[in-house]
Amino acid sequence: MSKEILVSGRGTYLRKNYSQELMISIDCISSNKILIINNTSVITTRVKKLNLKVSPKEYYMIINIGAAQINIKYDQDVSKHKIIYNPYKYEHSEKINFKPEEFVKNFNVPQGYIDILAKWYSIKFTYPEYNLIFIKPEMGLSLQIHKFRSEVWEIIRGNPIIISNNRVYYFVKNGTEFTNSKMKYHSIINPNMNPKDFIILKEKWSGNFDEEDIERIYNPNNYK
Repeated sequence: MSKEILVSGRGTYLRKNYSQELMISIDCISSNKILIINNTSVITTRVKKLNLKVSPKEYYMIINIGAAQINIKYDQDVSKHKIIYNPYKYEHSEKINFKPEEFVKNFNVPQGYIDILAKWYSIKFTYPEYNLIFIKPEMGLSLQIHKFRSEVWEIIRGNPIIISNNRVYYFVKNGTEFTNSKMKYHSIINPNMNPKDFIILKEKWSGNFDEEDIERIYNPNNYK
């Protein structure tokens, strides 16, 4: 048996279950809002107590998006389960934003961009009709929603994990497109471990594009 405590704003690892059914017990002092990834589904619910079943070989993650602490008990030792994504691997590392001029030299970035947004875990090049986003290996963008725009994502390189319209898609093939509707969860995770294996994402949008039109439901990168 394993135990885990999540304070507000924290999540577990995204894991893949082993070969037997896993039972997870979630206990809160008071009714609390949580987000659950149970294989391909993203579920938001308010609970005080909950029992969750994860089938063999399926993926799972729990995120505390409420105010109260939650206690998690697993009926087996989950340290044996494969970690697909550790959102806190670089939590205590120095955060240095990418230098665009060096990034352009080292990666095949098309000319013609009109703006750049560099972070320590991703860098975005804005073109007149689309954005090109590079995501660092073993990192993910925040789980987010937009009120005033929808987006179309095309995977250019890297076989990422995609959350789109409250569903999860694992190790997506290059060339696959997703439409992220307004007010629906979406995110992208780079599960690659090679430091050179960036995910490349082409993003188009419809509606009012504004960098302020973003609600981060879960943001382990603590981007402000």
